[in-house]
Formats: sequence, C-alpha cells, structure tokens
Amino acid sequence: MAGRIPQEFLDQLLSRVDLVEVINTRVPLRRAGHDFMACCPFHAEKTPSFSVSPRKQFYHCFGCGAHGNAIGFLMAYERLEFLDAVEDLARLASLEMPKISGDDSGLSHTLLEWLIQASRYFHQQLREHPTRQQAVDYLQRRGLTGQIANVFGIGYAPPGWDTLSRTLRQRGATPEQIMSAGLASRDEQNRLRDRFRDRIIFPIRDHRGRVIAFGGRALDGGVNPKYLNSPETLLFHKKSELYGLYEARTRIRHLQRLVVVEGYMDVVALAQHDIPYAVATLGTATSTEHIERLFRVVTDLVFCFDGDAAGRAAGWRALEVALPFLRDGRQIGFLFLPEGEDPDSLVRREGRAAFEQRLEQATSLADYLFAELRARANPGTLAGRARLAELARPLLEKLPEGHFRDLMTLRLQQEAQLVNTRLRPPARSSRPADSNAQLTRTPLRKAIALLLYRPELAQQAMLDDNPLLRDSQEPGMRLLADLVATLRASPKLTAAALLERYRGTREGAILEQLAQWRLEAPEEEYRFEEEFTDILDYLRRRADPAKQWLETLLQRGTPSALSKEEREVLRNFGQSRKVQ
Repeated sequence: MAGRIPQEFLDQLLSRVDLVEVINTRVPLRRAGHDFMACCPFHAEKTPSFSVSPRKQFYHCFGCGAHGNAIGFLMAYERLEFLDAVEDLARLASLEMPKISGDDSGLSHTLLEWLIQASRYFHQQLREHPTRQQAVDYLQRRGLTGQIANVFGIGYAPPGWDTLSRTLRQRGATPEQIMSAGLASRDEQNRLRDRFRDRIIFPIRDHRGRVIAFGGRALDGGVNPKYLNSPETLLFHKKSELYGLYEARTRIRHLQRLVVVEGYMDVVALAQHDIPYAVATLGTATSTEHIERLFRVVTDLVFCFDGDAAGRAAGWRALEVALPFLRDGRQIGFLFLPEGEDPDSLVRREGRAAFEQRLEQATSLADYLFAELRARANPGTLAGRARLAELARPLLEKLPEGHFRDLMTLRLQQEAQLVNTRLRPPARSSRPADSNAQLTRTPLRKAIALLLYRPELAQQAMLDDNPLLRDSQEPGMRLLADLVATLRASPKLTAAALLERYRGTREGAILEQLAQWRLEAPEEEYRFEEEFTDILDYLRRRADPAKQWLETLLQRGTPSALSKEEREVLRNFGQSRKVQ
C-alpha cells in the first residue's frame, strides 16, 4: 500500500505531523519524563501503560502490545484504511496529496464522483422538478427549514424508472459504475432501473463528509419499504456507518454526548430544534463497529428508542453489544419514549429544553440492566434470586476490568442478596505484553534499536567503508547497513518515517519490536555515540573470519595448549602487526 504513494511524500508527512498532538486530541496524554502516558485506547486498564515518544514519534502499549506511528494510530483508532489515514494527516499538515500511480482504489474514487453527481442531482430536483411540491410539503409538515435541509443535503428522487441513470450516463457514467455505486440495478429485461424513485433522499456521509450512499423515504404511504437504503457497496457498509455523525462533529467542535436514534428524520428533526448531536443506525441493529466508532468520539451515549416491544428489543441488543466497551470513564443511558411518540414528534411537541431534560434523566445502563433482569426473574423468591444471578453473570463477565465492573458486581450481590460473587477473569489478549521478551538484546539488535532512538548516529557509522559488514549475508547485518545508508542519504529522516518504509515487511515487524525497547539508563546519562561505536567495532571484528579464529586461539590460554601449526600462525600474525 505504501508503495503507491511516493516515499518522499510519506517522509515529509511524518516529519510535519506531531504524534503527540494527533493522539492527545483523541486520548488525553500526561507527561512522564521525556515521554507521554495514558490509559490505552485499545484495551481496558486501570494503570496507564500507553506510552508516546515525541523523539521517535512512536507509540507503544506495554499492556496489549499495540504500537506504531501516526499513520498506524489513525488506522487503528479511527479504523481507517492506509490511504484514508494518510489523507487525514496530509490535511492536518496542510500538504496536498500526490497523484498515486498504480492505485487500485481508482474505482473507489470514480464511484465517489458519481455519488457526488447523484447527490447534486437529487438536491436540484427538490428545488426544480415539476413534482417536487409533494416532497416540499412533506418536509414542511415535519417542521424542517430550507437551512437544515441544506445542512444534511436532503434531496428528492422524482418518479420514473431511470431518470437518474439516464442523467449520469449522459455525463459519462457507465452502467457498471452506476450499479457499483448502488444507484441502480438490472430488471428481468436487463434494463437499468433506478434504486430510488419518488422518495425523499438523505445522503449518507462518511467521516470525511464524502457521500457514500443514500437513504430514501417513500412519499406514497402504500409503498414498501417505507425507508430504503443503498445496498452494500465497495464504499458503503451499513454495520459500520452512522447517519448524522459527520454533521454532528462539524457542528459541535467538542462533542460531549451523542444520542442514538432509529431514523433519518429523527436525526434531522432534533438538529432542527438545536439538538445537533443525534445519530442513527442505518436500518440495522447496533453493532460492535457502531459502539467502537461512537466511543472514539464521545464518552457519553444515550440510546433513544420507542417504548414499544421493538424499541425495547433494540435497547437490549445495544446494551449487550456495548458491555465489552464500558471501561471506566464511559457511560451509557437509555431513554424509552412514551407510546406513539418518536424523537421527531416529541421534540416538535415539547421543544428542545423538555427533550434535553428527558436525556438528562435517561435510565443508566446499570439500572436498565437490572430492571430487565428483575422482570425476567422473581427476586422475591430464593429460586428467583438464583435465576437473576444466573442471568447477570455472563453479562457482567463481558465488562472489561475496572471500577465499573467491580461496582456492577457489588450491585449484583445486592440485587440477588448474595454473600459473595466472583466473576471469571476476562480473557487475556493473545498479544505479548512486552516485545523485549521475544527479541533478546544481541549487540546487532541493540545497534538497530539505538539507531531508531537516535537516527543521527548513522552519520558516524562507516559501514559502507567496510566490505565485511556491507557485504555480510547475515540478515540483521544487512538490515543495519540498509538503515545506515538510508539515514545517511536522508539525514532528516525520523524514526517514524524510517519504520514506514518497512510497513508490511518481515523487517518492518522486527523494527517495530526494536523501536519498543527502552534504555537501560536515563536518557541524560546514556552515552549513545560511545555505545553505538563500540557495537560497530565489535561487529567489524566478528565479521572478519581470520580475527575470529585468532581470538579463539588466544582464548585457549598458554602457548603449550596450542599445536605447532597454531603457534606458527600466531607468530606470523605478530610479525605482520610489527610491519604495519
């Protein structure tokens, strides 16, 4: 993947961005000596073990083993593809992305262009099409203004089997591109048929604001389904996208809370009443991808569902999915609305203040969980309390270690009147906590680790002048020589940029482990140049077979321990040194 972007651009990018700044805007860091520390965002923990090195521009968690540079962090934290992470960092660094040769994401860019064209078409039809009035009347009845419709890019798909398809084909789109974008399909006669017809259109945007799909609300009450989404495409995956999240993040600089509702109109209506922090799943149940994405943005969620059986089933599903992500500091509430109401109708009837008061009084996850369990068991009897404990145990075991898990265990003891409740410990990560245990500190590895800590050491390493080192067939030695050559050719290269050059390779995996090693002494007291030079001298001696053999002879002890031939070799070696 990295090879498709010029290496010079990646080098420049990683020298311009500050990993501490990138992470601190998402995970609050505190200084710890020369580095910064935080509780790891990739696993639950009570004691901070997530370390960020400003010098190396490298992060490492000593608890779960997560590590990488700024690109790797965005890929892991924001669940981005490599190219998306690079583009996000390029915007942060005010760098223009280069043209990418041989990029197989060309189809994605092409589809994005046609989706933009489709969005503009739908928006234009809402303003100009002869049959638009029915759509305009519908939106006005729901209390929406033109301003809020523009914020969300709401449009109109007029009646007709292929009005959009014909328009896009006239602009150069092929039938295959139109279908790949999820905008049309083939009928029994192999004719192209628009997916959205006679519907209010809601563009669905990704985290960067790009239109990747659409949702459509039927204007004819007899049409099923009433709501229709784009199908799964190369760009659109329903289980990981949330309608309104991009708009919420752009309208509120520092989001504190997100409200999860069920429909497009709920999101738009709440925004119309100055509650611009609502999002909706796209016709699917709450997924782990949804929860992960939401908790990357805020630490406070409220699930707002209808109070009927379907709404409560959706709430319980959300609870079960969210439990493994409830580490300390995160909280979830549940708001079930009165019968016959949804967020759209309720906020129009009550107004913003009353609705936000309801959000403040939302049922906490703990209260909701145990209320549901009490309804399923009968805690008034001994058997009922045992049943409640049996139902609660597997749910509480999903919680990550932390104070919240401990408090929920105490709550279970109170609810079931248990003397003591022990939960099985959570499953441990299969990843090693410390890579030092996997790679022993040989002199060669230590030289590479020092080079990653202080890339400027390469300027004193004369490996290219020593053919025994330069031409060594030992894999680690060749890697060291390559690193030195690269750094001498590009003296300003950072350790993060150096690691990026080896992304996805066997050598890259080794370098990432070596970058995690810590110094044996405080940085102020460490003699980097002296130790690096000593290691290189040792490696030169080791690489000379004749010197290796002579050192073996000398280690034998007294001359009597050597054969006549071996004593002759030592005598000749001594004479040659006198001549030199």
